[in-house]
Amino acid sequence: MSFTNSQIITVSLAGLATAVGVAAATIQSGAMKQSNPPLAESPAATGNPISLAPTNNPESVQPEPLQLETQAAESRPSRSQPAKSPALQPPLIAGVSVPKVGPVVVTPPDSGCKITQAVVSDPNPPLNVRSRPQVSGSKIVGKLPNNTFVSVAEEQNGWLRITEPAGWIAKNRTESSCSNVNQQINFLAGGDEAIVKGRIIGGGSHSYIIRAAKGQIMTVKNRQGVFPLILTSKGKALTGDNYTGNETEWTGKMPVTGNYTFQLDSNFRGFQYEFYVRVR
Repeated sequence: MSFTNSQIITVSLAGLATAVGVAAATIQSGAMKQSNPPLAESPAATGNPISLAPTNNPESVQPEPLQLETQAAESRPSRSQPAKSPALQPPLIAGVSVPKVGPVVVTPPDSGCKITQAVVSDPNPPLNVRSRPQVSGSKIVGKLPNNTFVSVAEEQNGWLRITEPAGWIAKNRTESSCSNVNQQINFLAGGDEAIVKGRIIGGGSHSYIIRAAKGQIMTVKNRQGVFPLILTSKGKALTGDNYTGNETEWTGKMPVTGNYTFQLDSNFRGFQYEFYVRVR
């Protein structure tokens, strides 16, 4: 087959266009491959031995110095960030968090005072009455059963000289009390209550003094024995006859600021007593 010159020129131009298009497509495909490289498989998937090496392997890949410096800088606390303050504790609740102060217990002294009467209380009765205030070199001049009241004329080195029968008895084989007591009542810090208890053996008078302000309310409750006589600083009685009135409780407002006295008297063998007092 023969071609004319015009046909040959047309075919040549078509071939040239096709070659140019193929070259352009090839260049574009190569650029796409360079900009989007294929994702590499993980070392574990490809069997790369580096991924199976322990972390302490000196041949394992170590982070670059710049990376270590960056991590250290990130781990250090920032100076611009304020330090965290400790958590605040809840405030105490009045009447709940603070425990209530109990009453103070007041008792009379049992030494350093004059004893006028005692009662025999020997663990191995009867009690020996001796001619002298000692065991050796003394004679037994009498014997006394327990619960016997004796009048005491003198006390000497743990011995009591009695009048009937005349002689000496060991004080630690008896019970005795101070004949006259005059003691102050002091509340505990933050408290306003007291319990007073003791015993008068024989005759005597036990008085307890408490200070109160005008307008305060005083409450007294009897627990055992005779109800105390309550006196103002001028000797005026705030209660009735404590021996015949059979009072068990009294409450009143203090007329003046000063000392008030609780007085208990015995004219014979005495008694045990206990009472409660509160001043608010």
